[in-house]
Amino acid sequence: MELIFIILPLALVLAAVFIGAFVWAARSGQMDDMDSPAGRAVFDDEPVSGGRPRDGE
Repeated sequence: MELIFIILPLALVLAAVFIGAFVWAARSGQMDDMDSPAGRAVFDDEPVSGGRPRDGE
């Protein structure tokens, strides 16, 4: 029973830290653009010019 007096405040502090991190991330604009990162994976990268070709090419 005494363990709950340690675990419960620790869980509340940990939850407050995670909620604070989420609020900070939301206010700093890290979650503003949800569409571009998904579409960026579809487009090809620009070809690299110059350099030595790899073996077998």
